[in-house]
Amino acid sequence: MFKKTAIAALTAAALLPLSQAQAAEYVIDSDNQHAFIQFKISHLGYSYILGTFDDFTGQFTYDPQNLEAASVKINVDVTSLDTSHAERDKHILSGDFLEAQEYPEASFVSTGFEPTGEGQGKLTGDLTLHGVTQPITMQVEHIGGGEDPWGGYRQGFEGSTTLELADYDIDMSKFPPVMHELELYVVFEGVRQ
Repeated sequence: MFKKTAIAALTAAALLPLSQAQAAEYVIDSDNQHAFIQFKISHLGYSYILGTFDDFTGQFTYDPQNLEAASVKINVDVTSLDTSHAERDKHILSGDFLEAQEYPEASFVSTGFEPTGEGQGKLTGDLTLHGVTQPITMQVEHIGGGEDPWGGYRQGFEGSTTLELADYDIDMSKFPPVMHELELYVVFEGVRQ
């Protein structure tokens, strides 16, 4: 009986799709600036404010043969905001906007991925910002993957979405409507574990 069960289990394992064997965990290489979380928001309709969050960590799973199983998780230190203007950074982090003293971390946890074309897809997930969690959809594109010069294996992606700041209880009512949303752009390169 045991022998038959063992043979059946081994046979089932051998018949698993190759995609399951290729699934891999990656750690986002943010320490070496091979990953970025950036944003762009209008300044009164006359120009733009560009910014980045310098400190974040994350990981993702990726299997080119089973894209629907892809997942991503990222944690961001909100206080690492940088718009290349110290006083503006201080203001954005204040109680007027991000309230970083009370909400020092933002996060994203994916809930699904839908391929839409060669190397492209829609990544859905929950974004927590300013103490509020909302579902978002991000257009994602696979940049490339392969071996690196140090014996590792990497995959890289980029994605973008638009956020309505009111959805995260960030009050922009005293500013023109063009400033009520921002574009979020991310690039991440991961090292296979």
